Amino acid sequence: MPRYPSSTPTLFIIGGAEDRVGRATLLRRFVKISGGRRARLVIIPTASSFQDEVEASYRDVFSRLGVTSIEVVNPQSRQDAQDPDAVARLDDATGIFMSGGSQLRLSQLFPGTPLGDAIHRAHARGAVVAGTSAGASIMSEFMISMGDEGITPVQRDSQISAGMGLLKGVIIDQHFAQRSRYGRLLSVVAASPHLLGIGIDEDTAIEVSSGHLTVHGRGGIIVMDCRDATTDAPEARRGAPLLVSGAVVHNLPAGASFDLENAKLTGFVEQHPDIDVTLATARS
Repeated sequence: MPRYPSSTPTLFIIGGAEDRVGRATLLRRFVKISGGRRARLVIIPTASSFQDEVEASYRDVFSRLGVTSIEVVNPQSRQDAQDPDAVARLDDATGIFMSGGSQLRLSQLFPGTPLGDAIHRAHARGAVVAGTSAGASIMSEFMISMGDEGITPVQRDSQISAGMGLLKGVIIDQHFAQRSRYGRLLSVVAASPHLLGIGIDEDTAIEVSSGHLTVHGRGGIIVMDCRDATTDAPEARRGAPLLVSGAVVHNLPAGASFDLENAKLTGFVEQHPDIDVTLATARS
């Protein structure tokens, strides 16, 4: 196997609450594209308030999936984020996995530090950079770090912070359907129409490479395009429901592929894993 599975920069972005105890389909896919049993993985549990438990959980599932080389990088301060040993671990990784928790912890410790630079180098050389929940939000240049939930977009109900900038022109939200985050993502994209908004359901992921994404998992994603929409975002008073007319919304389940640059569906292979399993059981 080559030192890195691919020379194509790849991101694997999970909407949170991915299965770790059953088939672990999404984590299995991450391991596969990171090199399979020969993968050299680094876990970053920094976002979590339960870092020891998170580290142990992911060590367990990655070991169960056949990976033997598993390291941890877990800075607690920006000084820690300059540690050359931690940088070296990232420089050797074929796959990097950032856990859920608080994306503000990640934005404090990674952008603009040697560890953040090492993640960018890893991505550029073909290592897979993955994240779930908070680890998903940090992927984009700007991220939603706080905000109210609900269907209706409301003026100024979200806080934006700096992300890692691994995925340009996009802003990501996670736990999307489960926590009713449609309104907060639409309010951000309406006010910044050069960005595509991507909302990812739990136990669902997008695999992003060469400007295209593919959807995996049990749920779906929403892509919001407000480039040609009409909005009163510049004038609306704080807390007011926003006018957003003419936005284009793409609802993409597993099996869909999408061109991010042109905001266009490029393919769809229909997948119904639960139905297929039920039918197979009934016929056996």
